[in-house]
Amino acid sequence: MKNTLYQSFWRTHFYAALFITPLLISLTLSGIGYLFYTNVENQLYDKYFFGESGKTEVQTIDDAVKLAEESYAGYKTNKIIELEEPYNTRLSMKNADGKEKYVFLDRHNQIIGGQDADYTFANIMRNAHSSLFIGGTVVNYLVELAACWAIFLLLSGIYMTFKAKILKKTKQTNKRQKSRKFHALIGTIITIPMLVIIFTGLPWSALMGKYIYQASQDHPSFGTPLLQQQPPTSDVSEIPWATRQETPPSSDSAHAAHHGMGANMGYVANPNQLSVDKLQHEIDAMNISKPYAIIYPTSEDGVYTVAKSSNTGVTGLDVSPYDETTMYFDQYSGKFIDKVGYEDYGILAKWFTWGIPLHEGHLFGWPNKLINLLVCLAFLVVIIWGVSTWLLRKKQGMLSAPPKISQKVSIPFIIFMIILGILMPLFGLSLIAVVLVEILINLVSKNKKEVR
Repeated sequence: MKNTLYQSFWRTHFYAALFITPLLISLTLSGIGYLFYTNVENQLYDKYFFGESGKTEVQTIDDAVKLAEESYAGYKTNKIIELEEPYNTRLSMKNADGKEKYVFLDRHNQIIGGQDADYTFANIMRNAHSSLFIGGTVVNYLVELAACWAIFLLLSGIYMTFKAKILKKTKQTNKRQKSRKFHALIGTIITIPMLVIIFTGLPWSALMGKYIYQASQDHPSFGTPLLQQQPPTSDVSEIPWATRQETPPSSDSAHAAHHGMGANMGYVANPNQLSVDKLQHEIDAMNISKPYAIIYPTSEDGVYTVAKSSNTGVTGLDVSPYDETTMYFDQYSGKFIDKVGYEDYGILAKWFTWGIPLHEGHLFGWPNKLINLLVCLAFLVVIIWGVSTWLLRKKQGMLSAPPKISQKVSIPFIIFMIILGILMPLFGLSLIAVVLVEILINLVSKNKKEVR
C-alpha cells in the first residue's frame, strides 16, 4: 500500500507538472514584474508623477476636472487620487465603453498629461499575471487552476522527498540523481513561503476568491463588518479589499430628484452635488492625511467614498494595513456619515488586508520585495530542474511517465485529494477530469492487450 501511495503521488505530480509548467512560468515571471511596478513606473512616468505643467495659475480641483473632461471628450471622472508629495494628483476617467484614462495634475491643479490605463506598466503586469492578457472567465479559471495544482505539486513534492529519502547522503550518485536531489532540496526550502504567496493571491481568483469574499460577507464577526445601507454603486480597486463589495450608506435623497446621473460613466455635474473642493475641506477638518482616493457617487442616493487602502495597485497610494479606512460622505451636504476601519474587520478580512500587500511585495518595504523575488526565482529553478530530471530519465521517442498506478486503491491518497478538492473547489472539479483520463488510458491499454 505504501508503494501504491508513493506511485500515486509520483504519477499525478508528473502529469500535473507537465501540463501546467508553461502557466506557472508565465505567472511567476509576470509576478516578478509586478513586484517592481512602483519602481519602474516612478522612472517611466517621471513627468506625470512629479512634473509641472508650466502654468503658475492655481485652479480648484473641480475646475481641473471640468477642463480634463473637455480635453478628453467622452470621458467622465469617477475617482480622484490624492497622493503624498512629491507625487501629483491623479484623475481616473472612463468613457461609455468602459475604457479608462489617467490624467495627472500638478500642485496648481493644472493638467500635465494623460495615459491610457490599459498600457501602463502596472496594468500590463497585472493583466498578464491574472488573465494572461486574454481575460474572460475561462482564462481566469485556468489561472486559478494552475495555482491550485501548484499547491498540490509543492505538497506532493514534500511527501516524495521525505518518503524516498531523496535528501539523504549517498556515496555514488549519477547525473539524474543529482538533478533530482537539487530539485527536491530547493522545492523543500521554498514550499512554505510559496504556499503563503499562493494563498494570499486567492482573493483575486475567479471561483475560490468569490467563495472567500462571500464567506467574509456572510459572517461579519469573522470577516467583513456589514453596513446596513444600500448596495454599493461602484466596485473599484482603490477601495480596500475588505470593503470593496460592502454596502455603503446612502446620501440624503431629498435633493436627488432634482437631477439624473449616469451610473455607467460615474460623475455627472449637477448644481446640488457638493463640489470636491468643499469635500476636501471636510476631509482636512477630520485630519485625514494623504494618500487617499475620492470615489464619486454614481447614483442619486450614492455617497462620496474616501478610501485609504493597503492594496490598491496604484503607485504611491498604498498605506499600512492598520491605516486602512473606508469613509462615506453625503454627496449633497458633505456630512460625514460612517466609516469602516481595520479595527472593525473580522479575522478573515484582517488576514487578507495583510496578505495582499505581502503577496504584492510592499507590506514591509524592500525586504518584502527581495524575499518574494528570491522565492519566485527559486520556484523557477525548481521547475527547470524538474524538467531537467525528467529529460535525464526520458527515453528517446517515449514520454517516460512514472509507472501506471496499480489496481490497488490508495486510500490515503484519495483522502488527501478529497481534502484538497474541498478546500479548492476548482481543483476538485479538475480531479474528475483527471480520473476520467486515467480510466480512458487504462481502457485503451487493456484493449490493445486483448487485440494482441
